[in-house]
Amino acid sequence: MPSSQSYDVLIIGSGGAGLSLALKLADQAMRIAVLSKFALTAGSTYYAQGGISAVFDADDSIESHIDDTLDAGAGLCDPEIVRLTVTHGKKSIDWLQQQGVVFTEEKSPSGEIKLHLNREGGHSHRRVVHNADATGKAVSLSLIERAQEHPNIDLLEHHNVVELITRSNDNQQGKRVVGAYVLDSKQQIVKTMPAGIVVLATGGASKVYLYSTNPQSSTGDGIALAWRAGCRVSNMEFMQFHPTCLYHPSAQSFLISEAVRGEGGKLILPDGSSFMQNFDPRGELAPRDIVARAIDHEIKKRGIDCVYLDISHKPAEFIREHFPTIYQQCLDVGIDITQQPIPVVPAAHYTCGGVITDSFARTDIAQLYAVGEVACTGLHGANRMASNSLLECLVFAERASEDILQTLNTIPAIPALPDWDESQVSDSDEEVVVAHNWHELRQFMWDYVGIVRTDKRLHRAMNRVELLKKEITEYYRHFRVTSDLLELRNLLIVAELIIRCAQHRKESRGLHYTLDYPELDNSKPPQNTILVPDNIRA
Repeated sequence: MPSSQSYDVLIIGSGGAGLSLALKLADQAMRIAVLSKFALTAGSTYYAQGGISAVFDADDSIESHIDDTLDAGAGLCDPEIVRLTVTHGKKSIDWLQQQGVVFTEEKSPSGEIKLHLNREGGHSHRRVVHNADATGKAVSLSLIERAQEHPNIDLLEHHNVVELITRSNDNQQGKRVVGAYVLDSKQQIVKTMPAGIVVLATGGASKVYLYSTNPQSSTGDGIALAWRAGCRVSNMEFMQFHPTCLYHPSAQSFLISEAVRGEGGKLILPDGSSFMQNFDPRGELAPRDIVARAIDHEIKKRGIDCVYLDISHKPAEFIREHFPTIYQQCLDVGIDITQQPIPVVPAAHYTCGGVITDSFARTDIAQLYAVGEVACTGLHGANRMASNSLLECLVFAERASEDILQTLNTIPAIPALPDWDESQVSDSDEEVVVAHNWHELRQFMWDYVGIVRTDKRLHRAMNRVELLKKEITEYYRHFRVTSDLLELRNLLIVAELIIRCAQHRKESRGLHYTLDYPELDNSKPPQNTILVPDNIRA
């Protein structure tokens, strides 16, 4: 099989975190490759509606943003990481504007033009900078354009990583990463890609569930790659379910932004009555886990298909101006949100846990970094607060770039790497196995490891994972890899990590809610759930 050229930095993922890091490094005349599993715009950043949290308002403060984040994280945030991230909010927005990102502005009473700030769940002030209701698209397209212009960045679409390549770390304990085997799914060949630095920026794992707001690419690839290579993983039980996903057969899990509730949208039952006041004094502005559980409770209790989000009491002009994407998407399926409530259900949305990193995005393996949703930095704790995620991407891309630029010249030479061996495999004649197991996995994860859990459900889910692992391991050994097979293999690992973490936590905290332990365990300080792979010392 052909080997591709060697890179100084190999970035796996083309979302906000990966592209930001590439641009922050590229002026140092390094050779950088950014891999995208599908098209460059296929990741979660492109679809992010809400915005980026940062303190701009005179009535707001860094301390308030920190307090709100710590409160949402239910005792598991790392306070130093929270302060680090929040403090860099304004700087991150300034950097994006320098890259050409345009944010929505408004005129103050004094005539000054300033950034328009939304307020979202968990925030005590307006502090969400946005581009109407399509912030991620604006960020993604600007960063892609800047990266395409840079001579030191190679953007490689339809490249899916099969496995990280590691070697023993010279004269030190543990391992170092030296590259990756990568499936070029257009040419259907596996390339060997040596690299001095490898960065995981692959996003989250919400496609492990049957219903998700995420694009097809969110299959936990980076988490699975890091786990197989020997990195610790933490807090995978905290999978965030977005409370309001458009409920319509042709909507394909379209997300209804939290900003709709921030601007006065009310959650109502089919008879028009509101219910959030029965669950939290903050009502519609309660953190997402509380809102999602409230909706789930009402749906199951009443045997209804969905609840409704109503903002039709606002002026039609206001709605069309603030939520043009949501307005048009709903209109396309016959719902005029200026006159009708929006049918909504919860859907898997964000992975709060992930690969353990330090404050410079370093993992347990030398020269391997993780940035964005794939990482567990300590920012989110047991529940991510709205619009802190894109901020985390930007801040830790900056932190990783600082460390990489300091260490790149000290990295040992990359040894000769063998090509991918396909001598013992053949083309599959049973693709139905992958398709069936993919659906089965997502169905039982939704049923057994969803918004509300029990020990019995978790046990059943683990039994199913063990059976599927045997089938997929056998399949992987005998047939040539495909993108679908790689994703299924990774999703199985992610499913197991979520279940194992959930089984460890004998309490309900943040996004993890179990009927067997419905209260917080206040008998000891809150603890992160940390899983250690068997090959950590290999």
